[in-house]
Amino acid sequence: MAVSWTRVLKRGVIPRDAAQLVGTRGFAVAAKGKKGGKGGAADAKPVLSKEMKSTSVFGADILKEGSDPKIQPDSEYPGWLWHMIDKRPVLSELRRKDAKALPYEDQKRFVKLDNRTRIKENNALTAKN
Repeated sequence: MAVSWTRVLKRGVIPRDAAQLVGTRGFAVAAKGKKGGKGGAADAKPVLSKEMKSTSVFGADILKEGSDPKIQPDSEYPGWLWHMIDKRPVLSELRRKDAKALPYEDQKRFVKLDNRTRIKENNALTAKN
């Protein structure tokens, strides 16, 4: 057996059976139940007071030596920020309305959503099953 493997390795050709054995992969899994090893302090979750939670955005800092940003009054933030959470109409709702009566932003959204659904339908029809 060892001789045949050395021939295979020298030629650079791997037979199908060997490729199946070598080609399998697994995911790395963390050891469970490991206690008290290195880095024990890194596993501990930081404790925040209620005052700290209400005055800063915990976890929003991306720099190593930086501090978390402070929460400012609403007047300090730009106006467009408050419209980010507004509900936008879905495609079925836009189809029910008159396209010419829609605002420009809703017309753009209608065209984008309609094109997206047509592409998905065409892909589903031409997909090889």
